[in-house]
Amino acid sequence: MKSSDQPTPVLTAETTEEIDPGRLIPLLDAEQPLLWMRRGFGLAGIGVALRLEFTGPNRIAIAAATWQNIVGAARVTDPLAFTGTGLIAFGSFAFSDTSALTSVLIVPSLVVGRTAERSWVTRIAVGELPPATVPPLRPFGAQFHVELSAGAQSAAAYRDVVETAVSDIRNHRLEKVVLARDIVGQLPAGADLRRVLNELALGYPDCWTFAVDGFIGSSPETLVTVSGGLVTARVLAGSAGRGTDAASDQAAATELATSSKDLDEHRFAVQSVLASLHPHSPTVTASELPFTLRLPNLWHLGSDVEGTLVDGSTALDLVAALHPTAAVAGTPTATALDYISDVEPFDRGRYAAPVGWIAANGDGEWAVAVRSAQVARDGTVTAYAGAGIVADSVPERELIETRLKFRPIVEAFRQ
Repeated sequence: MKSSDQPTPVLTAETTEEIDPGRLIPLLDAEQPLLWMRRGFGLAGIGVALRLEFTGPNRIAIAAATWQNIVGAARVTDPLAFTGTGLIAFGSFAFSDTSALTSVLIVPSLVVGRTAERSWVTRIAVGELPPATVPPLRPFGAQFHVELSAGAQSAAAYRDVVETAVSDIRNHRLEKVVLARDIVGQLPAGADLRRVLNELALGYPDCWTFAVDGFIGSSPETLVTVSGGLVTARVLAGSAGRGTDAASDQAAATELATSSKDLDEHRFAVQSVLASLHPHSPTVTASELPFTLRLPNLWHLGSDVEGTLVDGSTALDLVAALHPTAAVAGTPTATALDYISDVEPFDRGRYAAPVGWIAANGDGEWAVAVRSAQVARDGTVTAYAGAGIVADSVPERELIETRLKFRPIVEAFRQ
């Protein structure tokens, strides 16, 4: 259903503790998986009890209010009452206010949850609840190969756009802008998307591996987590390729940690998050100095943010306050968004936007949807990767950075 003045649906949800089902990905629908997972633990969704769609500049705030209305009308039985139990919805939002792609909240018919200590099943329905049984693990379908190549913007065109942006930054039009480029391919009919998710989860276990409405990926960047009145986030901005051996790898990390260009880019991103969270958490703080985060394909500069909420905000309220951060848009944010709209020859869709889940009590986990790809109904696969452009940026180096960021998705679809 579209968000509107229609009557609020009355959902019934019931959570029961279950024996550990083991791996979550084999439980999923092969063509429309719903997943939120890290290190093998998380939430798997099966079926759809309710689908909500949102568009426009207030899409996230409207989604937050709509969810609160649904929660208020729902009948929830949750004897476990810990993170991820009870009534939940998976969500994925469009990056731009004017995107042609809708933003969604999807309430599954069945949620299988798994932590290191406990496992559970939540049944959800409008009306009679489905049986409280975990679906059987199903073997993956046949292997497939998708070759992703340049989409609306060639590598040469991307270098030209970056060169112009550097000039505009030096002329004080803005301080930073994140510019993306796209690659596209074609998924074979009947392809099992669980194979892609499995590759991402195995290759990037410390990232959030997600699937919502054909949008899949494995993001290292936590936009915001709300749990029991505490708010945390992880800001990633500034990156470098991994070295070819131990010595060169350490040298790459050291160069990143001391790079004025990357430190400036990172500072803009951290300040953006702190400013957005401060009205909701006056004590919010960030790590004093950024750390280097090692991923299989990249080094990142990272900062952890944490605070205590004082106004009862839900995870979706904070998602609305935070998006878009300087890490995915630029500084000043409004100027950077206008610049992106002017120079990027495509609609970003849900790339670099919030993806995650929300619970009935307002807790939830949301990531910045990078290292991601949208699979359209016709099988078209579109992936994006971007780089933060500042005054010291070199176009060729920024192009190389996007290639490194494409690597998880390219390899996962290549099988």
